[in-house]
Amino acid sequence: MPEHLCTAERGQSVKQIQIYGTDLSVSCVAQGCMRIAGLGEQALDTLIRSDLERGINFFDHADIYGGGACETLFGKVLHADPSLRDHMIIQTKCGIRSGSYDFSPDYIRSCVEGSLRRLGIDRLDLLLLHRPDTLMEPEEVAGVFEALHREGKVRYFGVSNHNPMQIELLNRFLGQRRIVVNQLQFSPANTTMIASGLNVNMENDAAVNRDGSVLDYCRLNRITIQPWSPFQYGFFGGCYIGNEEKYGPLNRALEKVAEQYGITPTGAAIAWILRHPAKMQPVVGTVNAGRLDEICAGAETVISHQEWYDIFRAAGNRLP
Repeated sequence: MPEHLCTAERGQSVKQIQIYGTDLSVSCVAQGCMRIAGLGEQALDTLIRSDLERGINFFDHADIYGGGACETLFGKVLHADPSLRDHMIIQTKCGIRSGSYDFSPDYIRSCVEGSLRRLGIDRLDLLLLHRPDTLMEPEEVAGVFEALHREGKVRYFGVSNHNPMQIELLNRFLGQRRIVVNQLQFSPANTTMIASGLNVNMENDAAVNRDGSVLDYCRLNRITIQPWSPFQYGFFGGCYIGNEEKYGPLNRALEKVAEQYGITPTGAAIAWILRHPAKMQPVVGTVNAGRLDEICAGAETVISHQEWYDIFRAAGNRLP
């Protein structure tokens, strides 16, 4: 079966994709764990089981979420029922210090060992470098990646918020441990990596290439893009769904698509992201079971070519 081919029919569990360059079969949406620290252990256990029942088997962490509390709480649930680990793919991110970024080998290793300890597991399926460290020595990163893989502590590696040249610099030294994931902000309200490609050779703000053509680069190099904050605008500015003051036309367009397919505007936003042929894997941070149902329904909905552009334009984007 070709990579990223949908395998689920509407009404079943969310479809599965394969992370490019890996043997990981994962849900087309990931459960983000940034907000789980406020849950009790029983509530998190319920959320995890709800995810798995819906076919969501991918859990995205970072060592800084809750200052480590999110990984610790997740680890308590896994300790109470170790069999859950057999049904999930676990990813975490590292490299952010207070006031700086640090990709030094000792710090990467300490982050990994800390995450493994808090999660109560012996291996991460994916490790991402959270934000670029301009003082990075790529040869040193390659060395620690190779060691962590050889020791069985990390299966695959990726990055978050990196541009193409930063990935190229890493990949030059990584050998077989090449970058397989790039986590980037993307939603109908955050479309810079698409807008510049639609405004080539234009003298307008949308033509400004702010990320080095990262979308096309990832497609060409078979790197899976994981959109973060798919329901937020700005840098955690708030939710655009239901925000009539800032995003009235976008909400009307999402509502129209939602009515057409019997889903909700939340589902329509996910359907819009997954309609792009880059085959992205959005990371959703909700801990609400009802909203998870909306997301899953959207993930199984394929909107039309015209509907995609209608939503894009309604978000305030102009076609040249």
